[in-house]
Amino acid sequence: MYIDKEDLDELEFPQLLAEISPFAYSPKTREKILQLRSMEIDEAELSLKKTSEYLSSFESSNAIPFDEYEDIESELKLMLIENYRLENSAFIKIKTITEQIGKLQKFFPTMPETFPTLMEDVSVLEFRKEIIEKVDKVFNRFGEVKSEASPALKGLRTEIQHAKKAIQENFNRALTTYGQSDFLDDIRETIIDDQRVLAVKSGFKKRVPGRTLGISKTGSITYIQPDSVVKHYFKLRENEEEEKKEIDKVLRKLTAELAEFQPQLWRYQVYIFDLDLTRAKAKFADVIKGVLPKINRHKTLRLRDAFHPLLWLRNKAENKTIFPQTLTLTEHNRIICISGPNAGGKSITLKTVGLLQLMIQSGILVPVHPKSEMFFFDKIMTDIGDNQSIENHLSTYSSRLKKMSGIIREADADTLLLIDEFGTGSDPELGGALAESFLEFFYDKKSFAIITTHYTNIKLVVEQLPNAENAAMLFNEETLEPMYKLEVGQAGSSFTFEVAEKNKIPRFIIHSAKKKVEHDIVNLDKTIVKLQQEKFEVEKLKSDLAERKESVEDKRDNLQKLNDQLQQKLFNFQKLYEEEHRKLQFGNKIEAFIDSYTKGKSRKDVVKDFVKLLEQEKFRKLGTDKDESKRLQVVKRKITQQLKKEEVIEKIAETNEKLEEKRKSDRAVWMKVGQRVRITGSTSVGTIEKISRNKVIVNYGTFKTTIDADELERI
Repeated sequence: MYIDKEDLDELEFPQLLAEISPFAYSPKTREKILQLRSMEIDEAELSLKKTSEYLSSFESSNAIPFDEYEDIESELKLMLIENYRLENSAFIKIKTITEQIGKLQKFFPTMPETFPTLMEDVSVLEFRKEIIEKVDKVFNRFGEVKSEASPALKGLRTEIQHAKKAIQENFNRALTTYGQSDFLDDIRETIIDDQRVLAVKSGFKKRVPGRTLGISKTGSITYIQPDSVVKHYFKLRENEEEEKKEIDKVLRKLTAELAEFQPQLWRYQVYIFDLDLTRAKAKFADVIKGVLPKINRHKTLRLRDAFHPLLWLRNKAENKTIFPQTLTLTEHNRIICISGPNAGGKSITLKTVGLLQLMIQSGILVPVHPKSEMFFFDKIMTDIGDNQSIENHLSTYSSRLKKMSGIIREADADTLLLIDEFGTGSDPELGGALAESFLEFFYDKKSFAIITTHYTNIKLVVEQLPNAENAAMLFNEETLEPMYKLEVGQAGSSFTFEVAEKNKIPRFIIHSAKKKVEHDIVNLDKTIVKLQQEKFEVEKLKSDLAERKESVEDKRDNLQKLNDQLQQKLFNFQKLYEEEHRKLQFGNKIEAFIDSYTKGKSRKDVVKDFVKLLEQEKFRKLGTDKDESKRLQVVKRKITQQLKKEEVIEKIAETNEKLEEKRKSDRAVWMKVGQRVRITGSTSVGTIEKISRNKVIVNYGTFKTTIDADELERI
């Protein structure tokens, strides 16, 4: 997309990016955010989806495991130098970024429906666990080289520990010996060059053999390292030097090993930078309530409840109200001409549309209603504000004409024009005529445009063009205060005389001015004011009716849900009642058996009656297909005897399919409205009231229920 730097500044896009950049972890990502510009539609849509998915993690408990990191870009370049050694901190940074990739590759697949785009992004990376293992083999959790990093290093560190222990023991022994001889000063010992030394009285220094490391300022104390310590100290220093060389050798080897993974690490870094950018945009969207609207490939833009994000932030900080705007641009409604009084919000509406368009084309979520729709322009060209130039001595009008000249050269059917105070700056009549010609030119070019004007002739021309529409910033005629609401479809009045009267301009001057203005223009302006007020009242009534309608629909839906719940409960109670009643009858029969047995009925007869009862219950549970099942069992036995083992399953399946087809064909015959049926295994009988595909509504008299046709049997 083409957009001039001056136009970016007019739409305050750099200020918007400056609000987003602090949310990034890395300074490089912050710098990249400040350089964001419009993308191709496919690239921008992908970026928007990733940002929207990341934003959803803030609104739920699904926190993405992505934390602060240090970039490894410079280390990735240096590690390729032969025999180069990275710093200790670099290895930890490499390990940390690799661990981040591992965590993300485990996290996103757990919620593929929530994070499909983010999951696809990380899944293409080749996770190399060996990187972590190699670093862990050399470094401990504090970022220090382990003794186990090499056998030589382990041996050197053992010798260092022995030397330190010998130094400590020999020095303590010398301290005790010379302290008892009164050779030492009151301070007894001190530290020089990280070494413990005896504080010997200078008069006894020859009595204490050792290495002199210093003398006090007064000369009364000589600092001596005892002979018994010196040889161990030199051994310690020698081992420490060897340790440094061995560590250097180990880290050079590790650097060379990690250099083999440089391509993967480079992709990790690129991915982490991109995820950091996505996170920053998501954090900003969370602040401004940004969403992903529908992205159209056809030329339809429908903004609902659209906010200017920077104005929203400023007003929120100052606890002020901000008013959203709603408008539509399509191929059949390409130009909107906004009129109305000054300070009513016309310029802010232009900037809102322009800034939101820049945001969406740069992959940034926008503060609009989720049902909004947007499409992409190839060019956005603006003329908003005072363009007077001191350096080149251009007046405001000359400067605007120069800019308009550039717009005329570039404008086409894929251009969005945002022009404030269309045609002002010159003689009203001549400037109005020129502005009218500009408008007709842009209309013929099929450009999309939102313009603001005070010229009546422009409003009249727009009214006559089929693919253009007037709009007004609403104004309260009683209080003469702007309402900051855009009303599309009606031209607005500038309320020139009304505002002048409010600002205490004498009435006789206003009346004089009215007489000087053409009578038709004054009448037109009055008509516009009247129509605007009437339309506002109609809109208010329309809003009230819509709210009431919505409230009634909500109540109706709630009543329907309650009715469905009550019917389901009634059905459940009916089934429960039948089950309990059946159990009671069964219990009564058992009680009757006991009574008859106690009254002398033979045991054989009681058992015979009881077996009959069991058979009845068994028949009830097995259903009416018992005979059919027996016949199938006979057929199955014959088939089993005649066929091989591997053919049995196929034959059984075929038999079952035929049986099922027969049941379906039988059901198609008797399944009719008015047929008396019952649920298989139930005793309650109902009547079919309605059949919809495989669902059947059964009327039980006191309630109705919807059930699958497969679960019903006819009476």
